[in-house]
Order: sequence, then C-alpha cells, then structure tokens
Amino acid sequence: MSNISLIIEERAANIGNFMVGRLLPFREKRAVGPFVFIDHMGPAHLSDHENMDVPPHPHIGLSTLTFLFEGSIMHRDSLGTELEIKPGAVNWMTAGKGIVHSERTPEYLRHSDKMLHGLQIWVALPKELEQMDPNFTHVEADDIPAWEEDGVSYKLIAGEAFGKKSPVPVYSPLYFIEIKSKEAKKINIGQHLLGESGLYILDGSIKNGEHTYDPRQILITTESSLCEFEIAANSTVYIFGGQPFPEEHFIFWNFVSSDKNLIEKAKTDWTNQTFPKVPGETEFVPLPEPRIK
Repeated sequence: MSNISLIIEERAANIGNFMVGRLLPFREKRAVGPFVFIDHMGPAHLSDHENMDVPPHPHIGLSTLTFLFEGSIMHRDSLGTELEIKPGAVNWMTAGKGIVHSERTPEYLRHSDKMLHGLQIWVALPKELEQMDPNFTHVEADDIPAWEEDGVSYKLIAGEAFGKKSPVPVYSPLYFIEIKSKEAKKINIGQHLLGESGLYILDGSIKNGEHTYDPRQILITTESSLCEFEIAANSTVYIFGGQPFPEEHFIFWNFVSSDKNLIEKAKTDWTNQTFPKVPGETEFVPLPEPRIK
C-alpha cells in the first residue's frame, strides 16, 4: 500500500441492540470501485432477551453481500427466500428494480445468549442493470475459493483475482478478498488487482513504510497495482475494489441509482407500500426523512 491516498476510521452507529461501524460511504470517498457501502457489525454479545430484528425494508439498484464471522442471521425476502446465513458463507442479494427483505435472529437462538459479528456490503449495479429483475444467491463457505501461499491464507469471497473466480454472481469487474496470516509477512498482490482498491483491517495490523495501521481502519489506494504492505502476525485484512463506474451513483437510505428519478419513484412506492411483500412478515421500516447524498 505504498500509494495510500486516504485513511478512513470506522464510525459507530446504533441499529438497535448492537453497534455497527460505518466504513463507506465517507464524505471524501463515496465509493471504492463499485463498493458503495460497508458496515462492520459487532462483535456484539446478545443476551437471551436481545435479538437482531430488522423488519422488511426495500432496496433498489445494488447487490448486498452479507459475510459473518460469528453468529447467525435468518434472511427472508420478497422472492420467497428463507435461509439462514452462518459464518463463512455468503448471502448475495441483487435488488435490481426492487426487492424487500428482513434480517432476524433465527428462532432457535432467540432465547439464548449469542454473538453476532460480520460485514454487510453494498455493491452498486452498472447503469444498464439497475432495473434488472431481483435475484438471490447463497454460497456455502466450502464453495468459496481458498488457498495458502507462503504461509498466508487467502479467500476470494467475491469477484475475480489471482486467476480464480468466486461462485458469487457479480455484475461488474470486482474483488473481495480475505487475507489471514499467523506470522508477519510481506504481501505484494497489486498485479492481481484492478481499478480502485481499499484495505480493511479486522484484526492485528499492517505496516506501510514507517507507518503502522490498526484495526477498524480502511486504507484507500490511489493505484491498485501498487498494493504492497507488511501484515503483522495474527492479522486478518480484507481487500476490496474493482473498476469504478463512469457515472455517479446516488444513495438515499437503501436505494442506490445513477438516476435520481428512480430513487424518487422508489421512495413513493415504499411510502405507498407497493413494493413486493416478504411472505409471513407484517412489519416494515418506515421511509426516513428525504436526503439524497
């Protein structure tokens, strides 16, 4: 990472029973490649009377990626999907022209102590696919490409890199990579990357030149081909990025689009409750005060 252009500190936000760390968007950097939103959930210790309960809420114009380190979330959506996501697996939900989903603690865990820890990520869709039909894909942990090189463990959670391809069905050139090392190592992977790159430190630290960077920071490169750093022992980092889009993408609440008119339509449709329904759900999250950013 000899070309660090920006350092983003994780900012806390409360979403009910636990805190999340907002990483993107940031006032000085709205996106990294097609990645427009990253939340670090937890780690949260939830007691026997605390549960994750995010009622049905809508999305347009993006794909969401949920990746858990600990805990479990029951995903239900307006396509009729009902599926539990567990650590190491990937939930990839593409909203396209519109989808609604809820996220809750599974019933069998609702009366026991539990942990919840993971990442929730939004990837904007290319302009020509923003109005595609919604779809959902679940990829089990064992199906994600994983390998070891020089004592360093890699996982290609989504996209393409290192001559490998994740089974997660992405819609533009991108990558989301986990790197773990039990020993201090030099990492030089720029030749495998493209477009813009960011690095998120989950555990441990990395060193770039004379500077050491600690957990809960994102480092943004100016050129992905120069992605080089020293990873400390017992560290875990995530590299994400890809080709940026030529047009600006706007975000209002859970809506992402290059066309503000589509966002305005989604706001009206949600207010009027004309989005598709999630089977078995009667609650919903109200539309917040208007603010396109």
